Amino acid sequence: MAQQFSLDEVAKHNTPDDLWIVVDGFVYDVSKFKKLHPGGAGVLKEVAGADATQQFFAYHRGDVLKKYSKLLKGTLVGVDAGATSRTSDRALLTQVPYSEASAFLGWHSPYYNETHRAMRVNLRRIVQDSIQPEADESENSGDAPSEEVYKAMGESGLLAARIGKDCMKFLASIPEIQMEKCLGVPVGKFDHFHELIAHEEMGRLGTPSFNDGCGAGFCIGLPPVLHFAPPHIRDKVLPEVLRGEKRICLAISEPSAGSDVAGMLTKAQKSADGKHYIVSGVKKWITNGMNADYFVTAVRTGSEGHSGVSMLFITREMGVETKPIKTAYSSCAGTALVIFDEVKVPVENLMGPGNKGKEGAGFFCVMANFNHERWFIVAQSVSAMRLVLDECFRWANQRKAFGKNLMTQPVIRFKLARMAGALEAVHNMLENVTHQMDVMPYQDQSAKLGGPIALLKFQATRVGTLIADEAAQIFGGRAITRSGMGSKVEGYLRTFKYSSILGGSEEVLADLAIRQQLRSPESVAPKLSNATSEGSKTLSKNLSVGQLSTCADATAADFVTRC
Repeated sequence: MAQQFSLDEVAKHNTPDDLWIVVDGFVYDVSKFKKLHPGGAGVLKEVAGADATQQFFAYHRGDVLKKYSKLLKGTLVGVDAGATSRTSDRALLTQVPYSEASAFLGWHSPYYNETHRAMRVNLRRIVQDSIQPEADESENSGDAPSEEVYKAMGESGLLAARIGKDCMKFLASIPEIQMEKCLGVPVGKFDHFHELIAHEEMGRLGTPSFNDGCGAGFCIGLPPVLHFAPPHIRDKVLPEVLRGEKRICLAISEPSAGSDVAGMLTKAQKSADGKHYIVSGVKKWITNGMNADYFVTAVRTGSEGHSGVSMLFITREMGVETKPIKTAYSSCAGTALVIFDEVKVPVENLMGPGNKGKEGAGFFCVMANFNHERWFIVAQSVSAMRLVLDECFRWANQRKAFGKNLMTQPVIRFKLARMAGALEAVHNMLENVTHQMDVMPYQDQSAKLGGPIALLKFQATRVGTLIADEAAQIFGGRAITRSGMGSKVEGYLRTFKYSSILGGSEEVLADLAIRQQLRSPESVAPKLSNATSEGSKTLSKNLSVGQLSTCADATAADFVTRC
């Protein structure tokens, strides 16, 4: 049992050579540490022999104390040691208001069962133990996620979980992936809510650049391989990437064609013998491009417009060159300029619907990939917002201004209410869409969910702007400081706009959300109940939706591609 001291006993140790302090009910001997203190020895001398809890939490996160356990002498008599830390640090599943989905705070939900709850707990432990330490360090250093982290994600089943339900049938042939053992989810019971949890837990890292370095290119680059790559490519690449041995990205955007996917200029012309495509062009803003082994690439094999776009599977060893692009992100995201200078790609690497290569099908592949891409961006973003809200609640509880905790100020509680209300609403919308994805066949999802998912992403990124604005006001100067108490909030402020641009800008998605619903006969049918028979026939004809309903129409599919 830890030794206990009274405050009077601690007060006797108040000299530079014999300096004790109390923090959160714990007694520390900092005599030898004072010269190493980042703020200088003077700061510690001012609180020598006294309770420094308030001063400590004004400058530090509670988890800092864990680094200095060797300095611990004991606890203070009659005090609940660690009480303040428990409100400033995250338990495995936090009890901070609105910082977890309600189903994991004791509420009933039709969407989740015990396998989801087990996965949340198991995965959070894996993320905290195996990923978080490197994430915190690399977010500042700019180092790419290590091979060890990738393989840990692979072996635990985290990588497979982020690709989702459709790849589960392949896990039987990849024995190295221990999903049930590590995550507590039998492969046969895996659904879209398990995948949602996987994205959410990564979003809680609070290191946006490292997070995207771990999964952005992977989450949008591997699904096309699953759905559109010929079997000889799919069956080789899926195991390599899911085990964490190889890395992949999606290469769509170009310097002159970000929003205008159909306007891309990268060309792929067949060689004289017809055995290869010769690819020449440049892709820009490709997340994970610097570290990718594989590039799922949209190219032009035909005439102008969407009908001339095809999709190729290209490997780095074929001669792909990459150069880093500096963005608001840390460089650990691996954002790259990808250069194809007459790269020879076998014609067998052509991709298409039904896992059969087909020229001119690239635009369809890109559009079909958008629903999952946007949904994944929302899942990860909403979780990052919950982390920021968590930080705000904790900070408001421990920060004192004018002699009172911030939480006692009505204006602070109003800000927290605005954030929580908007966040709960968008998360409920996310769960509804996730349920539709889980019960709808893939073809129905493509036809019916494009508009709702676009609306979901638009609303989520609008809420993200609100979260960023209010969090900045609550944290003040610390919100723009990369270290210390506001570091997580600062990282969010620096990068939250990525979600409102990547995968489709807010303006384009808002327009798509309404326009697609108006074009769908099922959506407008109730509104036409009072129309004349002739008028109904005319409207139904004009409002028919085509195969590419996820983009509403070919000429309007000018979306910013997340790549």
